[in-house]
Amino acid sequence: MITVLVADDQDLIRVGLVALLRAAPDLTVVGEAADGHEAVRLAAATHPDVILMDIRMPGMDGITATRHILTDSTAPRPPQILIVTTFDIDEYVYQALRAGACGFLLKQTPAARLLSAIHTVAAGDVLLSPTSTRRLIETFSPAPAPAAEAGKAELATLTARELEIITLVGRTLSNHDIAERLCLSQATVKTHLNRAMTKLGLASRAHAVALAYDLGLVTPRRNTLGMA
Repeated sequence: MITVLVADDQDLIRVGLVALLRAAPDLTVVGEAADGHEAVRLAAATHPDVILMDIRMPGMDGITATRHILTDSTAPRPPQILIVTTFDIDEYVYQALRAGACGFLLKQTPAARLLSAIHTVAAGDVLLSPTSTRRLIETFSPAPAPAAEAGKAELATLTARELEIITLVGRTLSNHDIAERLCLSQATVKTHLNRAMTKLGLASRAHAVALAYDLGLVTPRRNTLGMA
């Protein structure tokens, strides 16, 4: 059973999402939040598997709430946060990924697609393709600079193999591709990646890609949004 928290300031939208989720046999709604502050409080109290998070909410927006939830989480496995919004703006997607969100859907998404997305992120996968993730980060990330001392300290906690795998994840390679390149099993790659993400406090694979750019492990090519 997948537990879900719904955060949206529009009553009609929130009630509709909750009704949809409660009708699904393998989903359980553990809370409803009307703003970012309430979402943070309920996430800490209920430890949901997945959070459906609106972006624009009063008091605290969804991206800030996402950052607080993932930073403050004491659960063995942080919640997977899926941004659901009416605003189809690439920079919002980028900011959500940097905050640790696993994916992004518009509110007009069909119900079947939303339910499928919840199962996808609950399994630890991202909704954006590797190409889209890389394109967004290369477009909106700050100009590359040498890793800061704090960043170097973070990287120093990794083994050589973990650092190598995080770098390849930053280049948006799949576990399969990394395993082939390093002559390892996919299970071994997953183990090293999970350990590295735990040490670095990363909530999702997309979050790992963003950090790899932030710390200079991968250099942006500065493509525009119109380029692949």
